[in-house]
Amino acid sequence: MIGGPVDLEGGFNRISPCRHGLMVYNRNDRYVGRSLDLYGEYAEYEVALFRSVLRPGDVAVEVGSNIGAQTLPLARMVGPSGSVFAFEPQEMLFNMLSANLALNGVTNVRARRLAVGSEAGTVRVPTLDPTCSNNFGALGLGGWEYGEPVPVVTLDSFALPSCRLLKADVEGMEEAVLRGASGLIARHRPVLYVENDRRDRSPAPIGLIRSMGYRVWWHTARLFHPGNFAGNPVDVFDGVGAVNLVALPPGSDIHIPDPEITDEHDWWL
Repeated sequence: MIGGPVDLEGGFNRISPCRHGLMVYNRNDRYVGRSLDLYGEYAEYEVALFRSVLRPGDVAVEVGSNIGAQTLPLARMVGPSGSVFAFEPQEMLFNMLSANLALNGVTNVRARRLAVGSEAGTVRVPTLDPTCSNNFGALGLGGWEYGEPVPVVTLDSFALPSCRLLKADVEGMEEAVLRGASGLIARHRPVLYVENDRRDRSPAPIGLIRSMGYRVWWHTARLFHPGNFAGNPVDVFDGVGAVNLVALPPGSDIHIPDPEITDEHDWWL
């Protein structure tokens, strides 16, 4: 039984009991790894919102799964009769995602080492040095002249039978993901949860989502949660959080307390 963080061979990965199970993470990761190391959880404010959306038997799609810190709770929310489709193009992160699924006996996640975009193709994905401090999940795709070629797919190509939640955190490629999922969105009308933290790119995804008939709200989720799993009272992130959009189709009974976005040029500050 592991009672606390244990360093693994190689010196950069650790394994630790966390809120949603045993997690392997890179101790040099500035956000996901650091949060798991200090708090035993990551982005629990986002997880709480997903809990208000998902029910047993649902299908969720997670584009940009990183090492699975949110994949694990998503898998438990949808239960054995549901499924999570998890996409992560970085080999190092995908390997840890797979390890975390295996460590926790998760069998309802379909993990794929693929990039997701507006059309099929190939993108080069650089390999980052795991021994150096980095925000490994912040690697943007596209425009790299070196790196391993990874297939790009559209979500529409999977022809999913249902979808309750579509979550995308892909460092500025969120609009491309949505365009490649236009058929899925039209058929299944999932709740959309999309990172939108770049002001210069912000109007495009908001305008696209609203053109699909959705209502849109900001959802700013602090990384530090005072009720964290480790009981650590110190916010090392100094109030920093993720800036996302949550979008609901007509007729949704989910309540969002924040003001609704009615202008694509609106900004959360």
